[in-house]
Amino acid sequence: MSTVSGLDPSTGSGRRRLDQPERLVHEADELLLGFTRALRASGVPVTMDRAQAFLAATAVVGLGDRKATYWAGRATLCGCPDDLDRYDQVFTAWFLGDDQPTGRKPSEPRPPQTRAALDDEGGTGDGDPADDDPLRARASDVEVLRHRDIGDMNANDRARLALLFDLLRPRAPRRRAHRRQAWHRGDVDAGRTMRRSLQRMGEPAEIAWRRRATKPRRVVLLVDVSGSMSPYADALLRLAHRFVTTTGATTEVFTVGTRLTRVTRAMRLRNPDQAIVAAGRTVPDWSGGTRLGETLRIFLDRWGQRGLARGAVVVVFSDGWERGDTALLAAQMRRLHDLAHAVVWVNPHVGRPGYQPVQQGIVAALDHVDHFVAGHSLAAFAELIEVVADA
Repeated sequence: MSTVSGLDPSTGSGRRRLDQPERLVHEADELLLGFTRALRASGVPVTMDRAQAFLAATAVVGLGDRKATYWAGRATLCGCPDDLDRYDQVFTAWFLGDDQPTGRKPSEPRPPQTRAALDDEGGTGDGDPADDDPLRARASDVEVLRHRDIGDMNANDRARLALLFDLLRPRAPRRRAHRRQAWHRGDVDAGRTMRRSLQRMGEPAEIAWRRRATKPRRVVLLVDVSGSMSPYADALLRLAHRFVTTTGATTEVFTVGTRLTRVTRAMRLRNPDQAIVAAGRTVPDWSGGTRLGETLRIFLDRWGQRGLARGAVVVVFSDGWERGDTALLAAQMRRLHDLAHAVVWVNPHVGRPGYQPVQQGIVAALDHVDHFVAGHSLAAFAELIEVVADA
């Protein structure tokens, strides 16, 4: 990543400018992360995942391109229309001084916007001739796509959405380990302090400190691939693929329906399309019925009780339509909750207005769930990643 210029000596204001020759060299990451912190301070909820996506997008478009940097940040750092005005103000103050990245004065009212549909090649349609800036149209369309319900998308939108999964950065939750590590505060490390003193021939030395180390906590994903979940199954497996490729050996993936199938090996393929094809060949009950209670019992008897679920964060992706015995489901969810560190239930219908958890499976399981979250869009997946990392 290239470096950028620092202060603007012509104004003396300390503003950063992307279009001036380099005078004081700043590391690009320091400049961009400083911008994300300023954006967060202005009230825009910039998460760590969004900041990393902004760095990755800027590395692709090049930091020397002012307009591309502006749209890269707007597409990755803004989560709703209310963030756009604050983003424009902070971008102008941080990078451009009095220049305007959008080509309009801030005092002018924002004109009404109509989102143009994109054709198969990604170009703008004929519905809005005012969209003469393809970068602006594309950035707005990507942001809308992140918040759309995956179950309502056509094949074209699903293909475009699949390209955005690379922006997700799952992180494994952490747990305290038995060993200790050196730290700048915490408990006194008597042994290391004594060795420092002996190295000085018994003279007093600086006190050494230590704390309990941390290690990744296991994450187990149980993905419902029954008929009622088929509109979301592809996206959920892509999310599971991101967890496996990002967190490594600490993540296990199973599909549930009428059978339980372990698909972790297929998810370890680097290419997501190949991983989903390999998983499809492994799963015998794709788009079948739902017997959550029975499949959870098999999971706990064969895998969970032996240690896979013990102390782990278990994430269940299901809409809760149970064809089997709901009493069995409630009993197995109680077992799972007793073994796991945390149980997260992801229901794609939670994100829809007016949803009520009235399905028999949800009613039976809800008392044994720590987090009940939505899973209907890419934006919901980003929030889920934070829930898992903080569990």
